[in-house]
Amino acid sequence: MPSTTAITVSQLSRLVGLPGAPMIIDVRIDEDFDADQRLLPASCRRNFKTVSTWASEFAGSQVAVVCQKGQKLSQGVAAWLRHEGISAESLEGGFEAWRDANGLLVRTEKLPPRDEKGRTVWVTRSRPKVDRIACPWLIRRFVDPHAIFLFVEAAEVPAVADRFQAVPFDIDNVFWSHRGDRCTFDTMIEEFGLKSEALDRLALVVRAADTASLDLVPQAAGFLAASLGLSRMFRDDLEQLEAGMLLYDAFFRWCRDATEETHNWPGAAGGKTA
Repeated sequence: MPSTTAITVSQLSRLVGLPGAPMIIDVRIDEDFDADQRLLPASCRRNFKTVSTWASEFAGSQVAVVCQKGQKLSQGVAAWLRHEGISAESLEGGFEAWRDANGLLVRTEKLPPRDEKGRTVWVTRSRPKVDRIACPWLIRRFVDPHAIFLFVEAAEVPAVADRFQAVPFDIDNVFWSHRGDRCTFDTMIEEFGLKSEALDRLALVVRAADTASLDLVPQAAGFLAASLGLSRMFRDDLEQLEAGMLLYDAFFRWCRDATEETHNWPGAAGGKTA
């Protein structure tokens, strides 16, 4: 009989990267984590021993708990969270099952340090168009859902990065930036190890729109038009980012599930279509 308190690898993989994905908590012991320091997308590390002290952080959230094999640690933490009124499931088979199924995993060696609240902090140029919305979307959906993004004048990005311990991106002469004909979005996918068919397809659309190479894919012109339209709709860059998240969610879902789907006006009597 299927467990009512566990989520399978296939079920969780269908939710990863979507706005309604559960919060993923990695409770592997240090020995297991040190053997493979990759993380499931958008997951955070917590000590199972202190669950009573941090459980309240996840109040109101849907949670998936991951340990090495999906046994005592994740099931115990999930049970404790449910005791606290939090909707929580353990990942069936744990990290090993996810890894063996070739589930998407985030490389952590390039992750920036987190602030006192456990968030990564990033800074870039104001008035974003394509890449500077694409990268925050990727980070929030696959790396750190609570990441902070600071938009400032281009000349001030290095100084703000230094004074506020933020990571600069999408400017010249920094690690997280364009490389050759590839944009910063491509760099992040590569460095975080987020290679997947859907993200690779989305990256091509982003690259084409961001580098004015609109002949690369037929979706590029429309994507650029929507991005430029959003930039004109919002004076506040953070409001634009929040609106842009939906655009990228929609394109990611198309890249993953709908590239073969077409749409046409229903045929009139006699089978005529328009």
